[in-house]
Amino acid sequence: MTDLSHLAQLVEDLPNARILCLGDVMLDRFVYGSVTRISPEAPIPVIRVERENAMLGGAGNVVRNATALGASVWFLSLVGDDAPGREVMEFVARDKRVEPYIQIERNRPTTIKTRFIASGQQLLRSDNETTTAPGTDAIARLGDLAAQLIPEVAAVILSDYGKGVLAPAVVSATIAAARKAKIPVIVDPKGTDYSIYRGATIVTPNRAEAEAATGIAVRSDDDAISAARKIITDCGIENVLLTRSQDGMTLVPQNGDAIHLPTEAREVYDVSGAGDTVVACLAAAIAAGIGLADAARIANVAAGIVVGKIGTAIVYPDELVSILHHHDLMIGEAKLMPVDRMVDRVERWRRKGYKVGFTNGCFDLLHPGHLSLLQQARSNCDRLVVGLNSDASVKRLKGESRPVQSEAARAAVLGSLETVSGVVIFGDDTPLKVIEALKPDILVKGADYTIDKVVGADIVQAYGGKVVLAQLADGFSTTSTIARMHKKP
Repeated sequence: MTDLSHLAQLVEDLPNARILCLGDVMLDRFVYGSVTRISPEAPIPVIRVERENAMLGGAGNVVRNATALGASVWFLSLVGDDAPGREVMEFVARDKRVEPYIQIERNRPTTIKTRFIASGQQLLRSDNETTTAPGTDAIARLGDLAAQLIPEVAAVILSDYGKGVLAPAVVSATIAAARKAKIPVIVDPKGTDYSIYRGATIVTPNRAEAEAATGIAVRSDDDAISAARKIITDCGIENVLLTRSQDGMTLVPQNGDAIHLPTEAREVYDVSGAGDTVVACLAAAIAAGIGLADAARIANVAAGIVVGKIGTAIVYPDELVSILHHHDLMIGEAKLMPVDRMVDRVERWRRKGYKVGFTNGCFDLLHPGHLSLLQQARSNCDRLVVGLNSDASVKRLKGESRPVQSEAARAAVLGSLETVSGVVIFGDDTPLKVIEALKPDILVKGADYTIDKVVGADIVQAYGGKVVLAQLADGFSTTSTIARMHKKP
């Protein structure tokens, strides 16, 4: 890895970014199950569906990446008048950093990509979509809205997935309005004719896309420069950031020398959505006033992080800072995080085929009884998340003299245990909201409870999860320990 520590301070500026993202939004569905037999009807596996989830895809994943970095995003896209379209709009509405301008067009299906996964392997993907341009009225409306919103932002992203939203008229109108306002335009391109992006500040093709657009095989640094120069010259684009998988990235400006950025990836699990991460991070950095070369370097580090995750993942500022400071840590493996971050991690574990468990408690003064509970919980799953009552929650439950240890100290101790994979602090008296968000496969509580008294048991059992009652180690409790400490001799 190269010395990038000087960029860490720049990451703190990313929450100042204001971005307009215009492009093809879609719904990514994931269907998880198990395969134990082959169909008698054809030589194909039969998947027994166990659960499903969905998230924003396409331009929606660009938005997810940008807001994860702290940027504010004005999101302009188009969906059909259908249930998936309404689901997309619900997802967008949940992100408080997004100003949604999602248009609805009747008689046009919302794009859905459904992936069927068993044992951590993708068996099949089905696409429900149209790639035709929207109607004339919709095109005019998209172009007009983009022109109206551009003065509100410091950068524009065109996220082209070839599903029709970025019709040539929409692209040209947006770029013209941005150039007039002197706002940079970052394009994640599609197809082979990049002249439709004429006037853009920078395009971010991957190796295969650049080869298809130029006819130049990109096998070396010099090839990358040649392909980028051809795009710049033939298509009237100012800069090219060519992403080259294991060979890193090459930034070629209209005027000046090319910069080759070696890959920052430690391990590559999945390149899905890496292009979305690059364009989102690049745009956020540019919008925050960071120079193009440093913006590309930060985006390169972000790409190295995201390919170490499974599925269409996102990158957070603390992950960037850790790598930029060269901390000798596994990428993204800090154990304590808020619920929304933990949801993201749990989904990545599941895509690897891991069974996720959950237990909770105050864990004030850690004792052998706690250790026994955690060991039993972990024995029933591959990854264990612990819900930890906040200081205020413990005080309400245990009295004014508790907790003895602060929530930060308690989380640090739990996080140091090999049995614990993640820690979430919650402020309610019960972990119900955390359970609803994480949807653990296994819910573990001490055997001093009955299943009907375990908070969240009904929720977990409703989707096919399991509730486990762990045996208690006799003679240990935090309350009795504290009582003995205060007992007069």
